[in-house]
Amino acid sequence: MEKYEVIIRFAFAVLVGGLIGYEREHHNRPAGFITHILVCVGAAITSMIQLHLVQDSLKLMLMYPELANTFKVDTGRIIAQVISGVGFLGAGSIIHEKGSVKGLTTAATLWVVACIGIGVGLGYYFLSIVSAIGVYCVLVVLKRVKFKIQDKRVETDENSKIDMSN
Repeated sequence: MEKYEVIIRFAFAVLVGGLIGYEREHHNRPAGFITHILVCVGAAITSMIQLHLVQDSLKLMLMYPELANTFKVDTGRIIAQVISGVGFLGAGSIIHEKGSVKGLTTAATLWVVACIGIGVGLGYYFLSIVSAIGVYCVLVVLKRVKFKIQDKRVETDENSKIDMSN
């Protein structure tokens, strides 16, 4: 992997993590702008390391064909550790208080930002762009739809209470 490619992937991970983190920060959530950038960049770095390990192993196998049977390259092991590690980080953003649970969306965005960071690190730019835009739209646009549904539910509950009291 060329040095400029590493810089592009790193910058893109900052951009994607920042986009989603900005939305979380804007709504005063436990994990915001910087946290999402760091998770995305960390996942991208891990993915790039995984790519380098595979490439280095292949080079060694080509240089020393007699050792080819001794090399084992697991292309998903490091990435799998990112996924489970971010799950632990997300669990820390979930708060249970007074019968309600808060922070689930933030935990989910941390996890999905890590997944997008893996995509960035592996060089899947189109997938990463579509994913980042999709996640941002879900957070911004669908939240409005959710609030409209909740408002209707509250109106229905209030109307039911009024009807029952008559």
